[in-house]
Amino acid sequence: MNRIKIDILLIVAFLLFSSFSGSSESDSLLTVLKSEINKEQYYTQQKESYIQKLKKQLKQNNSSGFISQFRRDSILFEEYRSFKYDSAFIYARRMIELSKVHNDKARLIHSTISLSTVLLNSGMFKESFDELEKVETFGMSHSLRFDYLILRARINAGIAAYDNDAVFSKIYRKRSEEDFKNAESNSPSNSFEKTINLAFHPDSLKKKGLNADFFFDFITHSKLSMRNLAMASTRISYAFKSEDKIRFLALAAINDIRSSTKETLAILLLGQELFRLGNSTDAYLCIQEAVSNAKFYGARGHEVQIQSVLPIVASKLLDEKQHERDQFLIGSLVFLIIAVLLFFALFIYRNQMIRIKANERIISIKNEELESLNEKLWESSRIKEEFIGLFFSSVSTSIETLEKIKRKIQHNIKHENYQQVNAVLNNIQIERERTILYQTLDNMILTLFPNFISSFNLLLREEDQLWPKAGETLNANLRIFALMRLGINDLDTIAKILNYRVSTVYTYKVRIKSKAIVPAEDFERKLMEIKFTDVKKNQS
Repeated sequence: MNRIKIDILLIVAFLLFSSFSGSSESDSLLTVLKSEINKEQYYTQQKESYIQKLKKQLKQNNSSGFISQFRRDSILFEEYRSFKYDSAFIYARRMIELSKVHNDKARLIHSTISLSTVLLNSGMFKESFDELEKVETFGMSHSLRFDYLILRARINAGIAAYDNDAVFSKIYRKRSEEDFKNAESNSPSNSFEKTINLAFHPDSLKKKGLNADFFFDFITHSKLSMRNLAMASTRISYAFKSEDKIRFLALAAINDIRSSTKETLAILLLGQELFRLGNSTDAYLCIQEAVSNAKFYGARGHEVQIQSVLPIVASKLLDEKQHERDQFLIGSLVFLIIAVLLFFALFIYRNQMIRIKANERIISIKNEELESLNEKLWESSRIKEEFIGLFFSSVSTSIETLEKIKRKIQHNIKHENYQQVNAVLNNIQIERERTILYQTLDNMILTLFPNFISSFNLLLREEDQLWPKAGETLNANLRIFALMRLGINDLDTIAKILNYRVSTVYTYKVRIKSKAIVPAEDFERKLMEIKFTDVKKNQS
């Protein structure tokens, strides 16, 4: 009973899961079924262990009476009935022999029906029918008569399905229907069977608003054994189609596996329905399981019947797999083509990006060169501007001074005051004027290059550095290199500006460069790197 509750809880859990995940109930049950098929060997071993344990328990009962012997054989027959044909056949024959020896008519009929049942389960329709013909129906109890009619109805239905003929199958189906009706009239259905039968009356379904969900809930909550739940679910499956049919057959197949029922149609019917709906993969798995069950049970007739269906399903499955492989190959080829095109596109894009970056670097370098050139042009322009300003200022001052001297000299000559003329000429101090000129030049240089002195001394060793004395702006050596920083590289021009001989300027230049901490060839380049500061530009 606990096992049945667990099964129901598992099924309900999967149905709840399916409602959240969006998958159908039949898909969830098929997932459970595949899991149970993988555990089938475990259930089979459990069944065999249970039977061996049962045999030991029955053997411990040493009673040799007819009833005890018949009971032992009947119990073991029921265990083997849907598990193994050979063992079930042996115990059914033993039950028949015991019944004959003890002249027990009721038990003989029961045993014969049992033997006929296992013969039918193994697919031996003729042998099953022959055994059933031996039954003496006169004076039969209602329960035995019901079993007899139901079995005969099953035999006729089985022969009809096996023949699959438009003429003869129709005859056997008619006989089967008559036997089922006679069985119903002989032993009316209970409330459970009446509810199940409603599934086969469409008018009743519509009138009472019943559907597949109702019958599914009904049988899973009816506290049936796993075997009976599988049988009830298989029967109801005939009343429905498609997804609902699959749901009931999957439920039946799950419980058949868990109860180690090898003689079953549920898994075969499920495979056929899945195949009809186009699910060849699951159909092939189910039909393979049906073949395995038939072999294990020993149902030779069913095995042949099932194996005739298996190649059709396998062929369809192979076609589908081939189609999938073809689709995969086509998809792979398309993907490869796209990948190649993408690779070339990326290759071209990469080359373009390399070119663009190279061009950007060139443009950046050119911009830096232009910026540097603009700075130099601006620097040159400002230096020229300062020099022109200094030139005109000096010239203007000199002209004013000369004009004053001229007027004084003319005035003194006019009054014949020659001594005063001499005094005026003596007051002209050329060195003082030159000093003023140098100071003006120094101020202009330090205005344009305020860090000239410190930057220049960084090119020299500490003991050889040149620093102006107190009261000086620039000394003679610094002034030579300051003029060179202004762009005056001609030694003759520098000599004229500073009133030196060319050789003197050259000597100063060579001497200072020899004391530099940088190579002689780099000295002038480093000199020209001393920063220029445009005061007007900074102020703006």
